[in-house]
Amino acid sequence: MTQDQAKPAKIRCDACPVMCYVADGRTGACDRYANEGGQLVRVDSLTILERGATAAVPFLNTKEEWDGSVVPTTDQFVTAIGAGTTYPDYKPAPFIVASTHNDIDMVTVVTEGIFSYCGAKVKIDTDRHIGSERSLVRAKGEAIGHVTTGEYGSQMLSIGGVHHLTGGSKKEGRLTCESLMALCNSEAVELTVDGGSDLVVQANQAPVINGVVEERMRVGCGSATVGMFASQWKGLVDEVVVVDDHITGVMSEHQAGKVIGWAKTGIKINGKKSTPGRYFQVAEPGTGWGGTDLSDPLTIIKNFDEKFAQPGQSMLMVSTTGEHFNYYELDNKLVPQQLDIPQRLQQSISRIEENCEPALCSVMFMGGAGGSLRAGVTENPVKLTRSVQQAITRVTCAGAPTFRWPGGGITVMADVARMPSNSFGYVPTPALVAPIEFTLSKADYQALGGHMDYIISLEDAVKGVVGSQNDHLLKGRVGAKWHDDNPWPMGD
Repeated sequence: MTQDQAKPAKIRCDACPVMCYVADGRTGACDRYANEGGQLVRVDSLTILERGATAAVPFLNTKEEWDGSVVPTTDQFVTAIGAGTTYPDYKPAPFIVASTHNDIDMVTVVTEGIFSYCGAKVKIDTDRHIGSERSLVRAKGEAIGHVTTGEYGSQMLSIGGVHHLTGGSKKEGRLTCESLMALCNSEAVELTVDGGSDLVVQANQAPVINGVVEERMRVGCGSATVGMFASQWKGLVDEVVVVDDHITGVMSEHQAGKVIGWAKTGIKINGKKSTPGRYFQVAEPGTGWGGTDLSDPLTIIKNFDEKFAQPGQSMLMVSTTGEHFNYYELDNKLVPQQLDIPQRLQQSISRIEENCEPALCSVMFMGGAGGSLRAGVTENPVKLTRSVQQAITRVTCAGAPTFRWPGGGITVMADVARMPSNSFGYVPTPALVAPIEFTLSKADYQALGGHMDYIISLEDAVKGVVGSQNDHLLKGRVGAKWHDDNPWPMGD
């Protein structure tokens, strides 16, 4: 083989600690950087959000000629999607963009952060028991998180975190990273809970529990449901029991019933009585009535006291979602007998269903912005931390607002459903790559000790002028519509 016929030399990518050698025409292990003719190229286009745009702006892509005309929108925001990282941490952020908002000079520092310390908090709207607290959550057999608290009408999962990413086997770290990236990119992920349910979870979509699509979350606990609809049931039925895994409500004993003059029925409930008409632990958790393991709700009824009960006495038993309901009348031995539900009670069941919101999965990305990422903003990283803590600097993830946890550091959460599609990537260290932007006034950025020499204008960022802090080429620019629910990062 002659020298002219020799294969082009591989180039080394230093965008993450893996330091891949990338052959011409191939991508690195992360699929984010490629070797194109001996030049390192960021595979994904830089995403620029357009507030006021009705669709993606095609001429922002460098594959097409841009005529230099002003983009016909009111505002633009350069996100970190496709921007690149600061690794190996000695250099400024890939983009430090100057713009003007309400006659105030602003700066947005843009970088794709490599997050080893990150995870996702997943809220699953369901009344069903998916697993006990602290039970492991698995993907393809590997532990990637755990069940946390049950909230009002929802179950919560904690997925990821540095211990799963780096503290276990290589397979555990890989599957944790893979699952996190899919969840944060709003893709469907199959999970299993030890001793619990099989789940399919996808941001902003209904959860699938043991193969069944969940339709609605509960209107409230059993006690709350009794209180909410007490007056609507008065005069239509002698007793109402709202079955709930947490707090089962009994109308004739409940304060709501007493206030409106509900007569005693002599009902006796199996369970731990909390306060009048409110019972805990009537059954084991499960996927049946009201999040219990019950298929027959009469199991929770001990008997009826003959001092108060009488034959023909009516009773409605209903779950907190209205999904389950039965109607009974007492026979001559005061034993409940199931009958068809009367028309007079149908409206109240429909009202419960109407007040139940659609069941969805919510995925919140959660990450800690550490030292190396902050160094891309300022030479003295603690100044950025203090600026964020004092709300001088606003933090966004691909333009989506973040909630910053109080206390030390920069630990933020963001709703992935409010970000553009495919906002997240990964590096096989393993770690998640997440877009993060820091926006503040130019004067405050200068006071922060920011990298003032690397600021480029918004116009240059849109046109494709790359600042000297970028040691790779961008594949292009692409415009995307601003999420209408997101506040403008440069607003008041």
